[in-house]
Amino acid sequence: FIILTGNGCSLQPLAWKPPVKPDLTGKLAENELLSTTEWIHLDGWYGPEDIAFDNQGNLYAGVHIGKMDFSDGRIIKIDTKGSTSEFANTGSWVIGLHFDDNENLIACDPSRGLISVNKKGEITILASEDKKGNPFLLPNDVDIASNGMIYFSNTSSKVPFGTSGVLKIVLEMRPEGGLYSYNPKTKEVQTLIDGSFFANGVAVSQNDDFVLLVELTKYRVLRHWLKGAPKGQTDIFIENLPGLPNGISRRKDGGFWLVFTTKRNDLLDKIHPKPWLKKLVYALPLWMQPEQEAFGMIMHLSESGEILKTYYDTSGKYVSEASSVVEHNGYIFIGGDVTDHIGKYKLEND
Repeated sequence: FIILTGNGCSLQPLAWKPPVKPDLTGKLAENELLSTTEWIHLDGWYGPEDIAFDNQGNLYAGVHIGKMDFSDGRIIKIDTKGSTSEFANTGSWVIGLHFDDNENLIACDPSRGLISVNKKGEITILASEDKKGNPFLLPNDVDIASNGMIYFSNTSSKVPFGTSGVLKIVLEMRPEGGLYSYNPKTKEVQTLIDGSFFANGVAVSQNDDFVLLVELTKYRVLRHWLKGAPKGQTDIFIENLPGLPNGISRRKDGGFWLVFTTKRNDLLDKIHPKPWLKKLVYALPLWMQPEQEAFGMIMHLSESGEILKTYYDTSGKYVSEASSVVEHNGYIFIGGDVTDHIGKYKLEND
C-alpha cells in the first residue's frame, strides 16, 4: 500500500538518483482498456487494499472506516450473491490477505503483525518481530507456497503506520524493510531480504522456485530464489518501472499481475537527489502537499519478468489507483488503498 499525504515532521532523507523513466511506447503504450471496469461497493467502507477468495467463491477484503480515516477497520466478506457482512472485527486496517490450506485467512495487520483469522473470525498473532527483535510495524503483503510456507513483507521496522509515516518512508529512501518467511509448523521466522526500500507486494512463483518482492520507491521488483543453483540469492526481476508499483500476484498461467498506485511523479523524481529539498517539501502544511494523481495502470508480466501487456485508465475515472489484483473466474478484481469499491474487470474485454 501507499498513501501520498503527510504533514510536517522530522525527516532524515538520503539522496537517491532515480533512473530516467521509460517512454510509454510499445508494450507500455497508453490505452483505455480499464475503462470497462465495474465497481463492487463496500457499504460505506474504504480501502480494500488486498482481496482473497475462499473455496466457495466468497470475497474478503480488509477495509477502514473513512477515506483517510484509519482509526478503525474490519475484514468484510462479500458472498457470491453480493451481500456484504463483517467477517472479523480487527479494529484496524488489515492489508495483505491469503487463505491457507486450512481455510485460515493469513493477513498483514499494522497493529499486530502477521496474523491468522479462522472461520469464526478469531485472530491469532503469528509473528510481530524478526529474530533480532525488529518489530513488524508495517507488514504489507503475504503469499503462501504449495508446501504451506508463508512469505510476507514488512515495509518498515522503524516508522509506524500512518499517513505521515508512509510519506516519511517514501522520502527518506532508507532500506528499513524486508522479506520474511514464516513456517507454520515450527513457528519460525526467517529473514530472506534484509534492508529493502518500501517493501510491498509479494508473490510466489508457480513452482515455488522463487518469491517476488515489490520495492515501491525503487520502481522495481526483486526476485529471491528458493530452489536450484541460485537458492538464497536475490536479483532484480524487473526495474525502472513507469509507475509506483504496489501489489503483485501470480496469474493462472504462471505469469504475474503487477499493479501501480499511480504513474511516476516528475516532482518526486527531481527532489530525490536533494535531501534538503525533500525536507522542505515534507515540512509543507498538509493542504500544500501535492496530491496523488488518479491514474490506473496494471501490467501483465511473464514468469521471467518480460512486460507482455499494460492496461490503463489514464483518466483515473474507473481505476483511480490499484493496490492489488486477484484473478478469479475470468475477471481480475482490483483493490485500492482509499477507494470505496473494488474494481472488477473482465479479461475478455481486452
